[in-house]
Amino acid sequence: MGKVKACLFDLDGVIVDTAKYHYIAWKELANNMGFDFTLEDNERLKGVSRMTSLDILLSIGNIEKSEEEKLALATLKNEKYLSYILKMGPEEILPGTRDFLELLKKEGIKIALGSASKNAMTILERLELTPYFEAIIDGTKVSKAKPDPEVFLKGAEALGVAPMDCVVFEDAEAGVDAALAGGMKCVGIGKEDVLGKAHLVVEGLHKMDMQKLSSLNN
Repeated sequence: MGKVKACLFDLDGVIVDTAKYHYIAWKELANNMGFDFTLEDNERLKGVSRMTSLDILLSIGNIEKSEEEKLALATLKNEKYLSYILKMGPEEILPGTRDFLELLKKEGIKIALGSASKNAMTILERLELTPYFEAIIDGTKVSKAKPDPEVFLKGAEALGVAPMDCVVFEDAEAGVDAALAGGMKCVGIGKEDVLGKAHLVVEGLHKMDMQKLSSLNN
């Protein structure tokens, strides 16, 4: 790898914690159908698409629905979720994120977002972080879910940087696999036992600095 020229960030769990809002929205949906949805159940939905998440939810409740009903339920869940994220503000940015983005800007390192979320633009605007990103690749621009590297490869392409000169920041195992499949270096945000395949694992962006980033060149 040459010098790090670009950093690509996943959104949920790296820049902001929107997972809690997804969970509340899914739980409300389950409760409305007459069954409970626990935090443990919610672990099964991590990094999974909306429709697959709904299938898991329905299987937990032992409920059968037609494709048409499923689409209506998925839409309802998204509307609930959106009502929560529209109330978000910059105070919900995870610790150290803005400082690290500032540092990258100062160093001339390009920044892109690579997220499966179709609401990524809305969230970045609510957090007042949009100006930091030169490219935003979200769920509206990709057809393949992680661990397929499509979202990160499109991000690198949009920035005009070779994959080998990119570092991806991810909190999910599927995301780490996607970064590696795309030929990129990866920093795992979270726990070593889950993200051990990443080149470096840190607790959060507040633990990142240029020295750690540069160490990925080796």
